[in-house]
Amino acid sequence: MIEEQVRDRLNWAGNHAYAAEAIAHPTTLTELQRAVTGSTRVSALGSRHSFNDIADSPGTLVSLDVMDPAVSVDPEALTVTVGAGVRYGVLAEHLQRRGYALHNLASLPHISIGGAIATATHGSGDRNGNLATAVVGLELVTASGDVLTVTQGDDDFDGMVVGLGALGVVHRVTLRIEPTFEVRQDVFTDVPWDAVLADYDAATSAAYSVSLFTDWTGGTIGQAWLKSRVDSGTAVPTDFFGGTPAEAALHPVPGVAADHCTQQLGVSGPWSDRLAHFRLAFTPSNGEELQTEYLVGREHAVAAIEAVRALAPRITPLLQVSEIRSMAADGLWLSNNYQRAGIGLHFTWKPAQPEVEALLPEIEAALAPFAMRPHWGKLFTADAARLAPLYPRFDDFRALAARMDPEGKFRNAFLDRTVFGSTA
Repeated sequence: MIEEQVRDRLNWAGNHAYAAEAIAHPTTLTELQRAVTGSTRVSALGSRHSFNDIADSPGTLVSLDVMDPAVSVDPEALTVTVGAGVRYGVLAEHLQRRGYALHNLASLPHISIGGAIATATHGSGDRNGNLATAVVGLELVTASGDVLTVTQGDDDFDGMVVGLGALGVVHRVTLRIEPTFEVRQDVFTDVPWDAVLADYDAATSAAYSVSLFTDWTGGTIGQAWLKSRVDSGTAVPTDFFGGTPAEAALHPVPGVAADHCTQQLGVSGPWSDRLAHFRLAFTPSNGEELQTEYLVGREHAVAAIEAVRALAPRITPLLQVSEIRSMAADGLWLSNNYQRAGIGLHFTWKPAQPEVEALLPEIEAALAPFAMRPHWGKLFTADAARLAPLYPRFDDFRALAARMDPEGKFRNAFLDRTVFGSTA
């Protein structure tokens, strides 16, 4: 088993230095079990794309990046089983070669499957659940070192999928797949806010996936990205609420070259090359941004957007760009869309963490009337006392964690602060 020191190792954005003394890179399941049982505190480390300390530990970090991915497709069940450390873009390319697809991808294909699922990371689309909703089976190493396999329909399965790392180290994941499909991506600029907010449901249902990019100033949305399934049988919009069709490929951040972005301009291609915003072949601009996201119920979409627009003088100076997306409801206990369809208000910040953290309470206060739920892997200030009332199964999750990890092996500062409400 490979092991290295991590005292000076940073996350993807460079804004968090891991406190763990070492990181283990097991190459086999036996080595993973040994890493878990051999430490009093353990946390799984994915692609390091979290912007907070959710993946940190006072003991050992365990990365699955060198374990055998062992991708296995079941064509009859339409599922794929894969190592949790595999990145979504790598799996997407494998599935596309076999003639299969996932229902959606996040903005970045570089993120690990296990980490994305554990934090309820998502793409966009009114009818698309977050990435965790595709999970139909989990294999994890528990605090005792035993291997636990659970499948959809088992007791507590819906509580274990978005597990925040609190229940064990997920080793393998089984995901629902479907036959491959093609997508075209069309971008519109300078879309009037008034037109979109007057019929918000029509705006977000105009394509399989819709993303609105804004800096919150002025009367127009900077860019609208529409990803349309070619097999849907519906017409691709040639006009989007008065916006102007882009004549060249664009990056969501104004002034940045679009080289790293997925194909636009209505050119159809495989889902694996269109559903993400950025290409797997390019390394994202790590170290140059911070991220925050708040999710609210669909019924509050327009009011929540207006509440954030009112804060534009405070937000815009610290902002690179914001993205607004929609997601379907699901039944996963700690999913941000548990029992409610919703929208995500995403903020990509300049690397000015003290100033951003000082602003977050204002944004959270403005969105509090809409029962906002923060993305688990991004910057936010809400603690367990504020989060617990927002999730009907919050206490059930805490009880599940206590049963599965009675000694707190997988506890860390993040979980103590946001879930368990203590500093133990």
